[in-house]
Amino acid sequence: MSDTTTTTTTTSPDQALKARHRVMWGLGDYPSVAADLIPELGPVVVTATGIGPGDRVLDVAAGTGNAAVPAAATGADVVASDLTPELFEQGRAVAAARGVELRWEEGDAEALPYPDDAFDVVISTVGVMFAPQHQAAADELVRVCRPGGRLGLIAWTPEGFVGDLFRTMKPYMPPPPPGAQPPPLWGDEAHVRALLGDRVTDVVTRRQSVTVDRFPTPAAFRDHWRTVYGPTVVAYRTVADDPERTAALDRDIEECAARHDRGTGATVMDWEYLLLTARVR
Repeated sequence: MSDTTTTTTTTSPDQALKARHRVMWGLGDYPSVAADLIPELGPVVVTATGIGPGDRVLDVAAGTGNAAVPAAATGADVVASDLTPELFEQGRAVAAARGVELRWEEGDAEALPYPDDAFDVVISTVGVMFAPQHQAAADELVRVCRPGGRLGLIAWTPEGFVGDLFRTMKPYMPPPPPGAQPPPLWGDEAHVRALLGDRVTDVVTRRQSVTVDRFPTPAAFRDHWRTVYGPTVVAYRTVADDPERTAALDRDIEECAARHDRGTGATVMDWEYLLLTARVR
C-alpha cells in the first residue's frame, strides 16, 4: 500500500463550523498531546476490535494516527481520515519510524468520502466525539462498515477529568451553533447506544482511564495545556482582550486539575474514558 494523501470536499451543511474546527485542531501542539499524554489509547482500541492482517480499517478523526499507526502495524490495510490534514505530517513521521504504511485522507466525520460497507473495522479514539452533530457522525460510522464488521470507539466521559475540563472552559468559548452537542456525551453509554440503535449488536462497554502524571502541580498542567490543546488555545484567544476573564480562566482550569489530582508531591490525574465495541448487523 502506498502512503498517499487524498483531499476531499466536506459536504457538511455548516461549512463555517467545519472551517473553525479545522483551524482549532491545527492550533497548539496536538501531536505532543497524542504522543506524550495518551499514547496508550490507540493500542487499546486496536486490541479491543481484534484488528489484524488483511482487515480494511478506517480510523475516523484520526489526528496523528494514535490508533491508525498501531492498526497498520498489525498488517491491516488502514486509512487515517481527519478534517485537519495538517496533523498528518507528524503521523507520517511516526509511521515511518515504525516501518508501517497507511493512507492519510482528509475527510469530515459527518460526511465520510467512502462508499457503503467499505471497511471491516471502523475505529475512533477521542476523535469522532468532536463532530458537533452526533447522530450524523454515528450514521456515517455504521454506513461505511460492512455487515458483520466491527466498531471500536474511545471517548472521554462526561464525569471524568476531560468532561469536567470542557464544562470549565465552556463559559469562555465561542457559543456553539444550534444543534451542536457536547463532545463528552460520546462517553455516555446510553447516549452512544441510542446513536447506534438497533443497527449494531454485541455491544460491549468498559470505563477505563489513562493516568497522566507528567506535571508537578495543577498550575503547571494549566500552563502547558493552554499552549498545546486546540480547544484551550481557542478559549484563551476568546478572552485575550479581557485580563479579568483570562485570570478567571487560569484559576478555573487550575482548580479543575486540582479536583482530579490524587498525587502527593506531584500531580497525578486519571482521565476516564468509555471504550465501546460493537458489530454492525
